[in-house]
Amino acid sequence: MHIIENYNLINKSVQSYAKKVTLIVVSKNQNLDSINLLIKKNHLDFGENRVQEAILKWKNLILINPNLNLHLIGKLQSNKAKDAFEIFKYIHTLDNEKLAQIFAKLESNSSKKIKYFIQVNVGNELQKSGISLDKVNQFTKYCINDLKLNIIGLMCIPPVDKNPALYFKNLSESCKANNLTELSMGMSNDYECAINYGATFIRIGSKIFKSH
Repeated sequence: MHIIENYNLINKSVQSYAKKVTLIVVSKNQNLDSINLLIKKNHLDFGENRVQEAILKWKNLILINPNLNLHLIGKLQSNKAKDAFEIFKYIHTLDNEKLAQIFAKLESNSSKKIKYFIQVNVGNELQKSGISLDKVNQFTKYCINDLKLNIIGLMCIPPVDKNPALYFKNLSESCKANNLTELSMGMSNDYECAINYGATFIRIGSKIFKSH
């Protein structure tokens, strides 16, 4: 039962902060038994990296538990956008115009509205997805004004080998400058730092599922 112990510790830590922070349990590569332990604890927010894995695991669970919130936190190829649209309530990795246009078209033919985060490449790393900080303003306006997408905030994954504080600070400032309210930042190793810089959604997997 280490999963529940770990989950309770993280939850207690998150709730010790004055502001409301949504804990997304990153359930990629986890089996249904592990996931169901947390659903029985009334946890509703889960993150997946890959669309196909998410569909296989979650399709039936969502039918049984319509209140579950599934978050896409991995890179999304445009050819998987339609499948992603069907199963996710939140997309954290919107990072280009083509993808935004596909979602706008899907929404125009559906009553469903997804909540989107724009992924920002805060460290300007070549191997990482995301738009650069200096393009956030332009891209946000395009998505909201031209495409009528429900952009709620910004998301980032800071460089692994550097202090994340500066990157979280920059993302937080960009979020405020664009009149957005939500910040998806912070993972198992840096979520406390992220919360200090205004994170409202944190994405934690290994710290919950690993045995000691």
